[in-house]
Amino acid sequence: MLPAYVEQAAQLQMLADDALQEGGQAWLLRVQAKDMAEQAVYQALFDRTADYTSWLEELAHARQTIPTLPTAELQRLQRRHGRAYEAIRKIDFFPGEASSRAEAQWRDFTNAIEAIQSPGEPQAAAGRIARRDRMQYQGRLWATRRHLWVDRVASAWLIQRFIDPAARFLWLESPADCPADALGFDFDGAIFSHVGDRVTFEVLLASFGLEGERGLQRLGTMVHSLDVGGTATPEAGGFEAVLAGARKRWPDDDALLADVGGVLDSLHAHFSMYRKP
Repeated sequence: MLPAYVEQAAQLQMLADDALQEGGQAWLLRVQAKDMAEQAVYQALFDRTADYTSWLEELAHARQTIPTLPTAELQRLQRRHGRAYEAIRKIDFFPGEASSRAEAQWRDFTNAIEAIQSPGEPQAAAGRIARRDRMQYQGRLWATRRHLWVDRVASAWLIQRFIDPAARFLWLESPADCPADALGFDFDGAIFSHVGDRVTFEVLLASFGLEGERGLQRLGTMVHSLDVGGTATPEAGGFEAVLAGARKRWPDDDALLADVGGVLDSLHAHFSMYRKP
């Protein structure tokens, strides 16, 4: 028995149709509660509180280990608990207090990992994104926080490839060190940083009229999911692993950008020819 409006109900219909086409028999029967009391009984059959409670206990234990783990282990830990969380969410047809508590704890958990991997992560600002003329941004000095991670390395690549081919980069120990003549990105107070639900890469796309480019749009989806969460592309986990490995190989951010830039070139070419099946 499943709620009639969920995705699985459509899948059941497909299974029934397949059975009929092969000469078999199948029936999908709709059950209607006669009153609110019976409706509550039906909903209780799908109560996921116990699942969330078990998962939250594991998450609390994992949270204690975060400060001691290297980057690669942190990523594996986050992916493992993220998969478990999504598995529960997919069958939580009537979210309640337990799901709200789990969502809050998962957000705190991912924020804690992000704070270790990328200290100084910017807070999203409100307002609109102004359209800018690329010709006014040529041969400029661009600055962001050092020890590049997903949004910063992708944004630097975007600047180099599509906005300012002659760009020079300054990797900051602290945003307070940003020179007055530099174009800051991906830190609080920077000219280009998070706005609303868009990460810096997406803000740059919107600022310079690049949102309509297929490959960049798909890259933006990947960067968004890795930076702040959301629907992940199949390539996201692989890119994250490559970037984590590159950070071990290249302690210098200029070398890191050059290395990972080639990966982003390839992903952009892949995404540019992407067609939905």
